[in-house]
Amino acid sequence: MYYFYFDASALIKRYTEEVGSNKIDFIFQNVPLNRLMCLAIGVAEVFSICVRKRNDGRITRPHFEQAVGYLDSEVINIESDFETVPAENVLIWESIGLMETHSINSVDAILLCSALDIATNLRNEKNELVLIASDQRLLRAAQTEGLLCFNPETDSQQVLLNWVATQ
Repeated sequence: MYYFYFDASALIKRYTEEVGSNKIDFIFQNVPLNRLMCLAIGVAEVFSICVRKRNDGRITRPHFEQAVGYLDSEVINIESDFETVPAENVLIWESIGLMETHSINSVDAILLCSALDIATNLRNEKNELVLIASDQRLLRAAQTEGLLCFNPETDSQQVLLNWVATQ
């Protein structure tokens, strides 16, 4: 079974129209929320992107309200099965080496460190984690570290179909 871990660059595609939004929508429509997750600070990043898009006119105020409403109901709401992963201090300290090794920023390193821990636990249960991101540097680092990756801007929908079909 596949679990999906979103970076903010991919999760934003669920709430505002971007290249690859259709693939993110496909995941949300075909995978139970309890197999979808993101770093908690990634939710704040997504909200911040929505605010920036509203402020610079890329989305209207009604679209902003709709986007953050869906973000709240699908991800933020404590009743949702979508998992938000906390960035505990130990995770932050463990991620520092990834920053230097892969020349990635701090949030990406924390996300990668978290994803590696989750992937190890899932593999022990015969499951797999897929990191979903559009950030090329993060994707290269994750692939180097042995994670399955999906870029909704460039990767084929068929890959998603194959993963979803093996539920």
